[in-house]
Amino acid sequence: MSQLYKRALARIPGGVNSPVRSFASVGGEPFFVASASGSSITDTDGREYLDYVQSWGASILGHAHPKVVEAIQRAAAAGSSYGAPTPGEVELAEAIADRVASVEKVRLVSSGTEAAMTAVRLARGATGRTKILKFAGCYHGHLDALLVAAGSGVATLGLPGSAGVTEGTVADTIVAPYNDLAALDEVFARDGENVAAVLVEPVAANMGLVPPAVGFLASLRDLCTRHGALLVFDEVITGFRVALGGAQARYEITPDLSIFGKVIGGGLPLAAVGGPAAVMDHLAPLGDVYQAGTLSGNPLATAAGLAVLAELEDGSYTALERSAARLTEGLHAALGVAGLEVQTPRAFTIGGLFFSATEVRDYDDAKKADGERYAKFFHAMLDRGVFLAPSAFESIFPSLAHTDADIDRTIELAADAAKALH
Repeated sequence: MSQLYKRALARIPGGVNSPVRSFASVGGEPFFVASASGSSITDTDGREYLDYVQSWGASILGHAHPKVVEAIQRAAAAGSSYGAPTPGEVELAEAIADRVASVEKVRLVSSGTEAAMTAVRLARGATGRTKILKFAGCYHGHLDALLVAAGSGVATLGLPGSAGVTEGTVADTIVAPYNDLAALDEVFARDGENVAAVLVEPVAANMGLVPPAVGFLASLRDLCTRHGALLVFDEVITGFRVALGGAQARYEITPDLSIFGKVIGGGLPLAAVGGPAAVMDHLAPLGDVYQAGTLSGNPLATAAGLAVLAELEDGSYTALERSAARLTEGLHAALGVAGLEVQTPRAFTIGGLFFSATEVRDYDDAKKADGERYAKFFHAMLDRGVFLAPSAFESIFPSLAHTDADIDRTIELAADAAKALH
């Protein structure tokens, strides 16, 4: 065990500040990052890895992009936090609204969890209803009401929810299977008049990568409209990752509220809730739905986010989608030649990997995939200098910094790593 990990274990629960970093589901000891640049990261022992985690999708331009670094340095020189409005907050809200058709107004917060919490409270305040519908395997942060049948770190650790979450807290949370229209019809037939909001990842990326089935999102939109519930798209991952207008633009679905994070913060803590003025104006100080945050709209984070968005155009996504296709198709071929049964789904610019003989359509399918084999593959790739997500319930994020040579090298290494799985 490294000395740094021993020190971390002594002062930080589990040695990490977010559970999935612990390597709990893949075994072994996590490495510590010293620096990162472009498509790679370097650990404290000086070893370099091709990185397909990319801060869980936040670093769409790659690590330490010069224009982002410059924007942060310039903002820091003027002060890191004021507790008062700044031009950057206005500019970032405008940038989001200009790119996402469903958004007229934006409330900036500091994390995806805060954004989901705000969206839930806002939906309840705007509708006067109590119940929230979410989907098994979809992760919306660690707020109590949504930490039920969640994906991401909860799935990684094999927990059904979390200690410390009371029955009363989740009493108004309904959980349905992802991609199951029949189950949705049953839920709305029973509880439709009480549902304030439906929260969904338009592309589920926290149970591994599970794209929506044809018609699933459109049916969800129709059910919410007919029953008066708000449709909330959690685009913390997909927002500005799959298109300038997010997954809602790619699928041509208009949600009532949207949650953004990761890319819009440029690698710094920042997230947002956005939607039409008629809903957003229920937030204080205009309305009676309270939400606040000392560091909301932090000037360093808004500067980083604006710098990232300024670099993204339609051509960026064409290039990123090409890289994601090249990678997922290459992994499928390399592992298939080795006799391994795999699924390598792709949703535009995001990839996935399941060791499964059949297509994965929901959380139950994801849990049936071979997690032990994924763990072996993860370590075999790590040994060869490739960092994939340390969990079978996460996704693959190529960045704009990944070159064809990077991806070809990854596929070659995967073919070699596959030999260690037999």
